[in-house]
Amino acid sequence: MKKIILTAVMALGFIAIASAQPRAIGARLGWGIEASYQHTVSSADFVEADLGLFVNSINAAAIYNFMIAQPSWTDRGEWGFYAGPGAALGLGVMNNYNAFSLSAAGQVGLEYTFWFPLQLSFDIRAQLGYGFNYGFYWGLGPALSVRYRF
Repeated sequence: MKKIILTAVMALGFIAIASAQPRAIGARLGWGIEASYQHTVSSADFVEADLGLFVNSINAAAIYNFMIAQPSWTDRGEWGFYAGPGAALGLGVMNNYNAFSLSAAGQVGLEYTFWFPLQLSFDIRAQLGYGFNYGFYWGLGPALSVRYRF
């Protein structure tokens, strides 16, 4: 009985901590369009998960971003430089073949969070991976993101 109560208290504590962290949801616009979600995991570091549609594929990526600097360039709002590693999965058509890909990803960006719940960011994401029907590949793509922060 003590273990059940302890487990329930720990679960409620984790839920309370997770719900207290800032989050953002929106779109990431680059070579394609991606639905984007951010969840803050420490004081400023965050996880970004994106699901995107491109010309001939879909791509899912998860990046752990470290907040490198938060300069105070303006009186209102917050600036932030971030960078981090991650992974991506893709499914698409390449040279008339269905293709599945797995890649390592890295991202570097600059974001601005307004004093109202809007966040804009510009980032560059690099991917190096292996497509199971077409071999190794790499890509580098800039993107502009617009997110609602809550």
